[in-house]
Parts: sequence; C-alpha cells; structure tokens
Amino acid sequence: MSTDRPGILDQPVLTHPLVTLEPLARAHAADLVAAAAEGDLWQRAWYTSVPEPDPAVVEAEIDRRMGLLASGSMVPWAIVVGGRAVGMTTYMHIDAATPRLEIGSTWMAVSQQGTGVNAAMKLLMLERAFDELGCVAVEFRTHLHNRQSRDAIERLGAKQDGVLRSHLLHKGTLRDTVVYSILALEWPAVRLGLEARLAARRGAGTA
Repeated sequence: MSTDRPGILDQPVLTHPLVTLEPLARAHAADLVAAAAEGDLWQRAWYTSVPEPDPAVVEAEIDRRMGLLASGSMVPWAIVVGGRAVGMTTYMHIDAATPRLEIGSTWMAVSQQGTGVNAAMKLLMLERAFDELGCVAVEFRTHLHNRQSRDAIERLGAKQDGVLRSHLLHKGTLRDTVVYSILALEWPAVRLGLEARLAARRGAGTA
C-alpha cells in the first residue's frame, strides 16, 4: 500500500447528502439510546446485536468499540442523519497488510430503514475502502436468518462466499453466518448500481 494512502485505522468524517458518518463517541449516547428504543428495535432484531436502550448499556457498547479501535481491530462510526445519531457501523476484521476488511456491526433506527440512508452509507464506506485504502476485497457477514440484511447485502452486488455453520454463540443459540464479499474488480459496477439507486430515490423516494 503506497505511503500517500490514509491509514486503515483512521476515522475520518464521511459525508453524503443523506447521511454523515462521524467518529463514534460518548457524545452520541443519548441519541443512540433513542434510536435503539425506536419500535423496540433492540428486542425485535434478535438476529443482530442492538444495545438495550439504557444509557449505561449504550455507553458500554461505545466504550467497547472505541477500545477495539485502540487495539487496531475496528474503526467505529456513528450514523448521523439530520444532526442526530441514528445507529452505528464499523470497519472490522481489519487486515491492514493485504489490505481487506469487513463492514459490519451495523444497526440503524427503524425510522431510517428504507430511506436510502443505508445505500448512501455503504457508498461512503466502500468508496473509502476501495478508492482510498486500496482494499482488495470488502466482506459482509450476517446471520443466516437475517433475511433483511441478506437482501440488502445482495442488492449491493456482493457475492456469497459461503456459510459458516455453528459459527458463533449469539444470544444463547448457535448462529450460522453467511459470508459475502465484493472484490476490487467488482467495485466499479457496484458503485454504479449504488449511484443509480440513490439517483432513483431522488426521483421516486426509495433506495
């Protein structure tokens, strides 16, 4: 990786007309408590990890992610819409030598789902990963039964690599994890697809 490229563990502010990704901080806690509580997301989304909408729990999750940043294994952002934090996302499973990474540990308030925010956020994160960091691949992982997440990943143009069976203990049960990836050579087509979806949203109201 050339010396003029930004560090893979840098945590810049990423901006799009629909969403801003800000370095995750304790200052986002109150907004994130409200986002997790919206529609009882933290209880309904059994297939993923949304923190309980309790200030102490949310602050502990922020601290955990910031600790992983300090150890070099995660880059966490707050998803900010209209000046309010509505969720979290990260780069994780970072391999700086290759380089490659996973976009994951993402959750977002119910009110922001289906608004185009997810597509805009993924565009920002993929642009940074491929265009600035020079990643050879970006990975996505999700619960086998998280059909909403799988559909969203597949709409990006990611290809399924396989299923890791009995991969993780998640909320008391063994989780089968579906692994997807986008390769650098696939990124131009994926970018065009995301840009077209966002352009269509401006005209029709969905992405």
